[in-house]
Amino acid sequence: MFRRFLRFTGLALAAFVVVFWLLSGADRGWTKTSVATRQVDEVTGLEYPVIEKRFVPGIEFLALGTLAGLALTASTFFPISTNKKNP
Repeated sequence: MFRRFLRFTGLALAAFVVVFWLLSGADRGWTKTSVATRQVDEVTGLEYPVIEKRFVPGIEFLALGTLAGLALTASTFFPISTNKKNP
């Protein structure tokens, strides 16, 4: 029963990380905590960069999260040894 719970939790974690990464922009670079956007000045018509604080998960977020979920799931397939002493 506990193994089934751990398997489900590991697979759910891996799926959550993949979906979160896809919905957050699926950035194939490194994780960013700020993003530069271009805006146009209304008076002069010139473009200028504006730095916006935003979390964009990168490829390492996807790799580590998926690996953690799959490792949790894989750990349930190893046999548990119990040290039973015969009287």
